[in-house]
Amino acid sequence: MPHTASRHLAEGPRVGIRHFTQDDGAEFTARARESRDLHHPWLFPPTTVTAYGEYANRLIKDPGRAGFLVCAKEDGALVGFVNINNIVEGAFQCGALGYGAFAHAAGRGLMREALGLVVGYAFGPMRLHRLEINVQPGNAASIALARSCGFRREGFSPKMLFIDGAWRDHERWAITAEMRASG
Repeated sequence: MPHTASRHLAEGPRVGIRHFTQDDGAEFTARARESRDLHHPWLFPPTTVTAYGEYANRLIKDPGRAGFLVCAKEDGALVGFVNINNIVEGAFQCGALGYGAFAHAAGRGLMREALGLVVGYAFGPMRLHRLEINVQPGNAASIALARSCGFRREGFSPKMLFIDGAWRDHERWAITAEMRASG
């Protein structure tokens, strides 16, 4: 069910971001199933309402995570998601981003707009200082998105994450509040 802009935490010209709810399960999983070819082999969002419920519950209740649904402003439809995982407070003030567009919205610049909104929200109300993105070297679209949003490549980690049955290499990209303010 589409949601109104009044529920958005931040808005751009074409999209808004809001937190996950349990009520989004049917739409999210339908979009995830439609997007399997786009997402594979990079990520595996939940494709059943039961799996979505567990996934959303972690994003809603775990203080070390924050999940954001990306919604089209024109009709409220879900176009993607951005999650901040492994949030560490104290002297670190950092989180790791994960994201995905849904197939019907891919290639239209909506996730660039959304990622910018999430970064602004993270450096604003969430009071984080640094955000990181770990991306597999072959995922050109994700690397282009990170670069276009002002993230810098900081390194390479061999066999960093276990994804799709194997340990995968990742490039490490990051942005700080100061980089965003000066950019």
